[in-house]
Order: sequence, then structure tokens, then C-alpha cells
Amino acid sequence: MTRAVFFDVDGVLVHGYHARPEAQQHRWNANLQADLGIDPERFQQEFIYDIFMKKVIIGQTSLVEALERRLPALGYNGSTMTVLNYWLSHDSAINQPVLDVVRQLGARSDLRLYIATNQEHLRANWLWSHLGFAALFEDIFYSARIGALKPHQDYFDFIEKRIGPQTEPPLLFDDTPKVIDGARRAGWEAIQFDTVQDLTSHPWIAARLD
Repeated sequence: MTRAVFFDVDGVLVHGYHARPEAQQHRWNANLQADLGIDPERFQQEFIYDIFMKKVIIGQTSLVEALERRLPALGYNGSTMTVLNYWLSHDSAINQPVLDVVRQLGARSDLRLYIATNQEHLRANWLWSHLGFAALFEDIFYSARIGALKPHQDYFDFIEKRIGPQTEPPLLFDDTPKVIDGARRAGWEAIQFDTVQDLTSHPWIAARLD
């Protein structure tokens, strides 16, 4: 029998946003002001914490539409697609040691690899197609596709219906404590991820690595 193993994106597969700010190794918007004239703090407060988290990330509004609405108020009047491409390309710093472990696990026949993440449609597709995650994982389950955020129960219910009955609880590696708690309430085994050692030292995973 096989076991389903899930990985979060930001803070796990990608050096992006991390649940613990002090652990964040890469900020995609570090040079946003210099490069595009957009204040990154205002972008965070007035876009990310507003329409993005309320509508975009659960699939109720497209990212392009939301940017079209909000960028002028942030003093940007250039191409929305320029901002979109900048965001996607700068928010793609792969955590290579983790991907190396994923590749090793992918050679096994007793597990199935998946992504479980809070993303909107365009970045999910970017991760899947442009960053090559499609070659490593069987599927990417993301909030805009599901219509619910981790750690809501609806999120985990959606995934369980897609992957079918399991003989062992799904195993999730995630950097966010509230997601860990929600996954455990859903009956999953969930591991707090900070470094690759949290993955490689897990007994079930360690037994399957060379």
C-alpha cells in the first residue's frame, strides 16, 4: 500500500513567506519600490491583507482583476502584467535541499507525493508548470481551486475525496502551526517544518531515503 505525503509551498518547497518572520530567507518584494515604484508595506497592507486574502486566494476574484483595481491607488499606472510577472518570477526561490529529498522519495513505489498550499490560480500554475513541480508531484491542491483555505476542514475534505481511502493517515509538512493543528484535527499526521532536517529525520521518511 502507498501513503500520501504532502508538502506546503512557501516556507517549505519555496523560500517565500514563512509563518515565523525571523525564518524568512527571501522576500520577493524587497526591491519592489526601487524596481516598480510600489511601496512594499502598502502593497502588503492594502492589497495582500485585503482583497488578496479575502477574495483572490480562495478563487472568488482573479489576481489580474484585483491588481487592476488596486494598483492605481498604490501609485502604479504601468502594466498590470509587468507587476504580475515580477511577483511570480521573484517569488520562486526553490528550497533545493527539500526538492532533492522529494526526488529521492519519488523513486519509491510505496508513497504518493502531493502539494497542499494556499495559492491563487496563476501562481499555482506557475509553480506547477514553470518551476517544474509537475515532474515531482502527482497533484497540487490549492485554496483557489478548492474554495477554502488551509486549515479549514473543507480543505482537507476536498483532498481526501480526490486521493481516496488511505491505509495510513496522510503526512503533511508545513511551516504554519495553525495548519498543523487543523490537519491533525482532520486526522492527518502533520509535522512542523523549519529546516530540511524536519523532513529527513521523520522516522517514516528516513526509512525510505538512501
